[in-house]
Amino acid sequence: MLKSIVCSASKRSLHQSTTLQAVKKQHDVVVIGGGPGGYVAAIKAAQLGFNTACIEKRGSLGGTCLNVGCIPSKALLNNSHMFHQMKHDAKQRGIDVNGSVDINMGQFQKAKDTVVKQLTGGIEMLFKKNGVTYYKGLGSFEDAYNVKVSPVEGLKGSVAEDTILNAKNIIVATGSEVTPFPGIKIDEERIVSSTGALSLAEVPKKLAIIGGGIIGLEMGSVYARLGSEVTVIEFQPQIGATMDGEVASTTEKFLKKQGFSFKLGTKVLSAERNGDVVDIKAENVKSGKVESLQADVLLVAIGRRPYFNGLNAENLGLDIDQRGRLVIDSQFSTKFPHIKVIGDVTFGPMLAHKAEEEGIAAAEYIKSGHGHVNYANIPSVMYSHPEVAWVGKTEEQLKEASISYKVGKFPFMANSRAKSNLDTEGFVKILIDAETERLLGAHIVGPNAGEMIAEAGLALEYGASAEDIARVCHAHPTLSEAFKEANLAAFSKPINF
Repeated sequence: MLKSIVCSASKRSLHQSTTLQAVKKQHDVVVIGGGPGGYVAAIKAAQLGFNTACIEKRGSLGGTCLNVGCIPSKALLNNSHMFHQMKHDAKQRGIDVNGSVDINMGQFQKAKDTVVKQLTGGIEMLFKKNGVTYYKGLGSFEDAYNVKVSPVEGLKGSVAEDTILNAKNIIVATGSEVTPFPGIKIDEERIVSSTGALSLAEVPKKLAIIGGGIIGLEMGSVYARLGSEVTVIEFQPQIGATMDGEVASTTEKFLKKQGFSFKLGTKVLSAERNGDVVDIKAENVKSGKVESLQADVLLVAIGRRPYFNGLNAENLGLDIDQRGRLVIDSQFSTKFPHIKVIGDVTFGPMLAHKAEEEGIAAAEYIKSGHGHVNYANIPSVMYSHPEVAWVGKTEEQLKEASISYKVGKFPFMANSRAKSNLDTEGFVKILIDAETERLLGAHIVGPNAGEMIAEAGLALEYGASAEDIARVCHAHPTLSEAFKEANLAAFSKPINF
């Protein structure tokens, strides 16, 4: 069911009149939002020969992903993993660490911030290299062909005054924001969102997390390695949201070994800060039993929601679906063919790489009327250790669709590189069509899973069979041999297990 944002004809006429008097800049393509989808769309449009502009109000490009999401969290995950290895794994590897191994939270956070600054600054250089005009300010619709850029107070480099951009084509890429939990006030100190969790000044003794999705589990991994007692409270009966069921169960087991505790099938009733602690009340969904918990920090990680505040979409009558997303057609167009929408603010998984693919496709549609995004081939990765990655169908989805399939599995315990690295937890799981043996899905729990999943994506895109993959020579010794062996197992028998 759709709803429309509408306005009166007189109001629209007033905006059009104001726009005609105030037009200052002209562009072929204007992109509103400089996140992964927006900045990629802007660069691609410029490469295709369009006079292109990008508007961003944050002050640094890269959106949530580079500033307070994917990149800073991966920096913390990598460095916390190194700390954990030095403290707990060095001895068995024949490495004697003289003296104590301690965490310096100030430097720990500084290392993360340095990476973020380098990458966001790098996008500005890419804009200059490709001839994209960058406007720092708040972008909003004046009418269907004019976008106003307003100054942002306190933002260095912000436009000095309202600037009107007249555009032949407009791409909306305003992203998403943290979904609030009703009744719980986030102060980013003791009760934090994913943003606040990235910048804690000290390691909490007890960290509670509402939500067993990727964001919560990744941040839980960071602080569990640094010494926090981590408790995950999840309403669903299993963690991992869209993970294959077997993979989710395996993930829960290895996280428990790392010190996580889970309260699944549990509903949070309330959470309140009392001084330096957070008091939480939760209810078991099945039994109705209510229990009280206390944590030094509570992370609210129940997902994200589309964001287009201040866009003035109401001036255009754009359609919104029941999940608050801007509605588009197969070419990313709204009811106005020249206004396209990409990324988190519209349908599909809220993933940076999905937004990037849409950004490229949207620019190509503007240029030639042709573009491509295969939504059946969007990989997901959880950067825990071991990593968890998947693409294509899960067993549950295949069963629901009544598709006959075969499974091939290969454990990293039987992989020579994993053994030499003393890093053997997990497996590769391959799902193929029972008749054609064509790859349907790949699921990896193990070291380097996030990199290895790209091979599965390529095979899916070109319709490869398990035998096609298994007959490709894989270098020895590599972790990728486990992927080859799992495909062998799917249509025949593995060699090394």
